[in-house]
Amino acid sequence: MKYTYTPTGVCSMKINIDIDEENEKINDIQFFGGCNGNLQGIAALSKGKSIDEIISSLRGIDCRGRGTSCPDQLAIALEQIKDEL
Repeated sequence: MKYTYTPTGVCSMKINIDIDEENEKINDIQFFGGCNGNLQGIAALSKGKSIDEIISSLRGIDCRGRGTSCPDQLAIALEQIKDEL
């Protein structure tokens, strides 16, 4: 299933997330805006991983004292998706 999340407090403007709901694994992630190379890397490393694994790895990462980051926003999006599953 495909989900769209609008992050707050970061440079990225939108995150599209494709989840294998049956196995709670990530099929694909696309960030729009933000640090392109870094976010492509996060997306590539997240493929095939469980939602819980990515949440535990990325939740709480801070960018420049903002209290959040693009990886943290991805974790927040995944927490919301997990609540819907």
